[in-house]
Amino acid sequence: MKNPSFKEKNPSADRDDDQMIYGLRPVMEALEAGKEIDRIFIGRGAKGELMVELKNQLRERSIAWTEVPPEKLNRFTRKNHQEVVCFISAISYFSLSQVVPSLFEKGVSPFLLILDRITDVRNFGAIARTAECAGVHAIVIPTKGAAQVSSDAIRTSAGALSRIPVCRENNLKAVVSYLQQSGIQVVSATEKGTDFHFQADLSGPLAIVMGSEEDGVSPELIRSCDRLLRIPMIGAISSLNVSVACGIMLYEAIRQRMKSDDIQL
Repeated sequence: MKNPSFKEKNPSADRDDDQMIYGLRPVMEALEAGKEIDRIFIGRGAKGELMVELKNQLRERSIAWTEVPPEKLNRFTRKNHQEVVCFISAISYFSLSQVVPSLFEKGVSPFLLILDRITDVRNFGAIARTAECAGVHAIVIPTKGAAQVSSDAIRTSAGALSRIPVCRENNLKAVVSYLQQSGIQVVSATEKGTDFHFQADLSGPLAIVMGSEEDGVSPELIRSCDRLLRIPMIGAISSLNVSVACGIMLYEAIRQRMKSDDIQL
């Protein structure tokens, strides 16, 4: 059972215990077994032969780790973690460079969703649920600075995260460039947009970028996108919950794609 006081003290503690592995040997064994790694935290300044071996394994597999003070590791677990705590992903990730060509080969007009630093697990789950209902072909998230695809997220998504491909990429700016070179329009939902979302042509190959709960889409992605679109705001509150805004964007795209026969019910 989760300890409520522990959860308040450490927001990361909402991850399920069965997704957490700690200790040098157990983590190395998980790597060798081909487990899908979500996050790895290593104690800052940690040394020793096994630690060097672990880091070499991570480099060979192109898995990034985060160096943290011992206090953070102790908040994850008070057992003997040996300066390393690892979280196993609840799903298997896909490669965007495989998903996109596969869609074109099938004669499908790609419909993708890019989530820039969405950190709230419940928002993430709700967005995935809407995306699956809307027929989105894949969700793209960054390797760092995003909500963990945990069993909590899967439950919130009503199982959608087990059905829709999730691509975890190191550099979202490079993702935008790759999609544009592939003939996919990339639009960003942002209050900085000059046009309303319904004024843009969203009927063809499309990727929609949704930004973080705190500060929206990052400036470098805004500069990279083909179009910046905004949702009309009439009331006194000037922003929507990101999962609600995402639903509005996705279903405007569906409306247009239905008219252009890109999709049929």
